[in-house]
Amino acid sequence: MMCELLVEGGERLYGELTIQGSKNSVLPILAATLLCADTCVIENCPKLRDVDASVAILRHLGCCTHWEDSALVVDTARMDRAVVPDALMREMRSSVIFLGAILARCKEATICYPGGCELGPRPIDLHLSALSALGAEIRETGGELKCRGGTLLGSDVYLPMPSVGATENALLCACGADGVTTIYNAAREPEIVDLQNFINAMGGNVRGAGGSIITVEGRRALHGGKYRIIADRIVGATYLCAAACCGGEVRLRGVDPRPGHLSPGRGGGAPVHSHRRPAGGGLHGHGRQRRHPGSVPGAAAGRGAGADGALPRLSNGRAAGADGGAFEKRGQHRFCREYF
Repeated sequence: MMCELLVEGGERLYGELTIQGSKNSVLPILAATLLCADTCVIENCPKLRDVDASVAILRHLGCCTHWEDSALVVDTARMDRAVVPDALMREMRSSVIFLGAILARCKEATICYPGGCELGPRPIDLHLSALSALGAEIRETGGELKCRGGTLLGSDVYLPMPSVGATENALLCACGADGVTTIYNAAREPEIVDLQNFINAMGGNVRGAGGSIITVEGRRALHGGKYRIIADRIVGATYLCAAACCGGEVRLRGVDPRPGHLSPGRGGGAPVHSHRRPAGGGLHGHGRQRRHPGSVPGAAAGRGAGADGALPRLSNGRAAGADGGAFEKRGQHRFCREYF
């Protein structure tokens, strides 16, 4: 199916909006609900296609889910399966995040490779090696991964690279292992911190997220409860960058202006201010109309927790000029993308 967007350019942007919950936070947190045989209320849950795919997996596993306004209620008490079929695995690439949680809960799990292909480069090798370090036995048969974890033991897990997904899978599986697990070279994104906070809110004991070393105390009795997902920093930064490119003034509600999420500043001459409200934080961005579309600055310096670099932004040059022109020149601009 082909999706086509028509953009009428040449106008400054003004307005105020609330940023949705983070997709990259809610997906591993939905998997983490399997760690407790109880009801979890996930507030500020974005209504996205990947969330629908995660809900379909939860329901296939025997869990009950329903929406209450912007909150997703998940009851995992009746989970009675440890197998995710190929059709559900194909719905999203990040479906592999359920592997560690199912293994921790059931001590066994059977899934297919995301995308259903067993050949070629395997981006989930880091996940599998991390689970193996915790004592999981993994066999490949006919495109399926059959995992057994009857003797999961806390251990030292060394990641060759700070993969977000592998860090999350190791963290989830470690919750079901006996003893203490230490994950080295862990990913430091704020979504990892959000996963840690959710597990701790259920009664877990995870420490160090946001840094390169995470410790997990396994086999703790976990319970349900309410938890609010952090705002999507990528969505927030997108709106701020649009205001910086087009000119105008945009106010974002619900974002976290702390370093590691969206940090206020003055990137490329576009000032960004933060302020607090009783219902949460917010960012206020001003953009200035540029005479030459060849220079399109970023609007916010968003730092990954513990990272040194800012979010990448467009710089001077032909490519940036072409993109910037779409914002600053009047007329229609067409963006096409294929969805499979």
